[in-house]
Amino acid sequence: MSDSTRIIKMPKCVYCGREYSLHQGLTLVANNGTINYLCSSKCRKNMKMKRRKVRWVHKEEIKRTEEKK
Repeated sequence: MSDSTRIIKMPKCVYCGREYSLHQGLTLVANNGTINYLCSSKCRKNMKMKRRKVRWVHKEEIKRTEEKK
């Protein structure tokens, strides 16, 4: 496979689940080798504070399920 035909996979944010382009966001690699992709500083800060039940994350999930239908 040549370099020009390579397909680039869009990463998915581990916090809110949004797919974003590769040149944006933040990629965190832990000491054990796990890779975490974060789409924004908002997601990074909320993940750092260990928040999970945030209203805007729930709204994003609802929006994604409606788009799939």
